[in-house]
Amino acid sequence: MVAETGHFALILALLVALVQATVPLIGAQRRDAALMAVAGPAAIVQFLLAAAAFFALMYCYVTSDFSVLNVAQNSYSNKPLFYKITGVWGDHEGSMLLWELILTGYAAAVALFGGKLPQGLRTRALAVQSMVSFSFLLFILLTSNPFLRLVPAPLNGQGLNPLLEDPGLAFHPPILYLGYVGFSMAFSFAIAALIEGKVDAAWAHWIRPWSLAAWCFLTLGITGGSWWAYYTLGWGGWWYWDPTENASFMPWLAGTALLHAATVVEKRGTMKAWTVLLAIITFSLSLLGTFLVRSGVLTSVHSFATDPQRGVYILTLLGVVIGGSLALFGLRAPSLKSGALFAPVSREGGLLFGNVFLSAALGTVLLGTLYPLFADALNLGKVSVGPPFFNATFVPIMIPVCIAMPVGALLAWKRGNLQLALKRLLPAFLVAAALAVCVALLMAGQGRFITAAAAVALAAWILVGMLTGLAQQIHFREVPFKTSLQRLLKLPRTFHGMTVAHIGMACVILGITGSTLGRVQNIQIMHIGDTVHISGFDVTLKKVRDDIKGPGYTFSRGTFDVSSHGKPVTVMYPEKKHFTVPPEDTTHAAIRTTLLGDLYVVLAGHDAKGGYITRIYYDPFVVWIFLGGGLFAAGGLLSITDRRHRVGAPQRNNEAAPERKTS
Repeated sequence: MVAETGHFALILALLVALVQATVPLIGAQRRDAALMAVAGPAAIVQFLLAAAAFFALMYCYVTSDFSVLNVAQNSYSNKPLFYKITGVWGDHEGSMLLWELILTGYAAAVALFGGKLPQGLRTRALAVQSMVSFSFLLFILLTSNPFLRLVPAPLNGQGLNPLLEDPGLAFHPPILYLGYVGFSMAFSFAIAALIEGKVDAAWAHWIRPWSLAAWCFLTLGITGGSWWAYYTLGWGGWWYWDPTENASFMPWLAGTALLHAATVVEKRGTMKAWTVLLAIITFSLSLLGTFLVRSGVLTSVHSFATDPQRGVYILTLLGVVIGGSLALFGLRAPSLKSGALFAPVSREGGLLFGNVFLSAALGTVLLGTLYPLFADALNLGKVSVGPPFFNATFVPIMIPVCIAMPVGALLAWKRGNLQLALKRLLPAFLVAAALAVCVALLMAGQGRFITAAAAVALAAWILVGMLTGLAQQIHFREVPFKTSLQRLLKLPRTFHGMTVAHIGMACVILGITGSTLGRVQNIQIMHIGDTVHISGFDVTLKKVRDDIKGPGYTFSRGTFDVSSHGKPVTVMYPEKKHFTVPPEDTTHAAIRTTLLGDLYVVLAGHDAKGGYITRIYYDPFVVWIFLGGGLFAAGGLLSITDRRHRVGAPQRNNEAAPERKTS
């Protein structure tokens, strides 16, 4: 009965979505306050219905109701309760239901907390959001119904992919979806603004918090997924330019450009059309990622769907959303004229410069991701596009963006002084140059030492440059320290957020450089008592315990003593698990993390002669990659809490109040 209740809730949500997508839109066109008022309550009701369906499916998982096909295919009776709950979104149907829950959740948040929005814009945005929701509800009901019954019900389920039974990946999809789906609100506001024909500073002010929230969640989702791959898959890597990874990285790049462009619209009232276009592109790329992962054209741990019907539906939806929104943009863009002018050397010019290069970088990722699929579809042969392509194209495009970061932060709006900005950045240049020389001397004769020196210099340039901009804002050393501290506390949180996020980029560069250029790895067969020497550490295999029982699996655990220069450092316990439902082996690396580098030990298996296959890595500075991702998100969260986002935007000019028509 619970499954039928969840199914019925989805049907009701579909009907409510249809009402929300049409009636308020008609009301906004007629300026009928009564019809427009339908949007808010409908959004809340739709969210409650989606939540009812979601928790109905969760109940079926928790109670191991194997008469529900979805539960029988993705769970089993002895599965730990935590993974029964998180398994709800571990398959295609459940993940789509989670997508719908978050989609309606954002709309409900606008309905509840968007009281300061102009009623016309708010109404149209909620109607557009409901159009997207209607499409996904129809997709779920027609092709991905999670409540289908299975007769007769099996005694036990088939189980979930063991790789998904991990705390990191349990939280990864919801956080990632909060980012993916969050950009739907930016899209809805953009389409609503195009329908109104009005994009101004107030619109940019309203769109920024929603875009920032989505960007923060997407950042955390990507960083968390990278960390999960690093410690779970046992290959020691954190990024491989896999198409599934790129599917989330592309909207992140577009969203980054959107945030910077919206700042220009809010501050100076220019770049309006470009900002609206970025909002459309960002959400379109989120839908594209959904198509790539859910259609079955890609095979990965994230790919659940193999039914071509699902892929055709999502591809059709993608065509309608992109085609329809771009057509509307083409009609309305000429009216989105910007009256404000600015010099090429200015804060606006710097943000535009960054947008151009971010867009170019996005284009290379999009090309490298889609080209193999098009080549295969057109029978041009199997083409593999991997890290060499992306490293050779994406990285050089991003270097100018990184160089420009500290410079742009020191330029004034409308017209800046490049000579003065560079003069203030002289300490950053000297520090970067000194570090480059030191790294080059230390690594002289080693491969790619020039690349390492340049990358470290770039990270130092960003770090010291951003701190220089902060020092300028608080007049450090120009006024008493107490006064500088008071100025620091009074600075807008958006400025603090920008500084923290850009420092995060310096951390990421340092981490990527150390991990890519300085990694040392040993792969060997070890017997009890054998020692491997790696990067100043002595790693000794002391013992291995086999057939230890866990919840739903057995595992082997190795014990490795680590010492350095004869002194004990730590003891590491890598594991290899064998799941019985379904039968599959997974690895769990043992990692000793410090700010200088990670010692990484994997117990990969054993041979017929009593030896154990081990992989031991040393990754310098790799933790800085994940710290940098955390700083990105922290900077975004700081910006969201800025007082200006709480008190609302300036009142729009020439905004007529809606009229209620009477018969």
